[in-house]
Amino acid sequence: MRNNEKRSKNLIELAGKLPVFTFNDFLGVEENDSYLRMVLHRYEKSGKLLRLKKGIYTTAAYVEKMRNRGEIEIFTDFLANFLYPPSYLSLDTILYRNNILTEIPVNLTSVSQNKTAIFANRLGNFIYHTIKPSLFIGYELYEESDFSIMRATKAKALFDYLYLRKSFLPNKEAVIELRLNVESLTRSDIKEVRRYIVLEDSKKLKKIFNYLLD
Repeated sequence: MRNNEKRSKNLIELAGKLPVFTFNDFLGVEENDSYLRMVLHRYEKSGKLLRLKKGIYTTAAYVEKMRNRGEIEIFTDFLANFLYPPSYLSLDTILYRNNILTEIPVNLTSVSQNKTAIFANRLGNFIYHTIKPSLFIGYELYEESDFSIMRATKAKALFDYLYLRKSFLPNKEAVIELRLNVESLTRSDIKEVRRYIVLEDSKKLKKIFNYLLD
């Protein structure tokens, strides 16, 4: 019994040094997969482990460390990319951070080439919307606190936002109801959005964007 306690303690201490880990990451340390599953389940139930999605975990200690360093947003941004690759942060999340969206988003929103998906865990809701491969562009890679994070430019985040809503924006009134703060857009941003509209070759998107700028 004491030996098992030591084994499980060693596992959780090792896990606490990693931002994320999978079940398979620890098979080289603990060969008994049944015992490993039991340990992970026990620590998840106790709150020491957080399951981010099936088979992917982090520790409460690591999350607390990032909070204490004031870097929890960096960590959750990294997770948004990590949980469902290839994807980049966009839409509501990026628009709010750039003062274009006035309402505080309750989810972390991303764009992906994969099918639409949602992963809910104790760190929040990670939502992914599908975009076609030719439009999977307009993001920048940031290196922050040892993490690599892909985030849309504010212009691409706006394009993605309008692109995914175009079917629900039949007229100028509907566009105005979005309450987007377009004053935060620079001339360069506007040109960038127009480039994506040309690439998509959508008359409807062009009309929607013009309504927004009126």
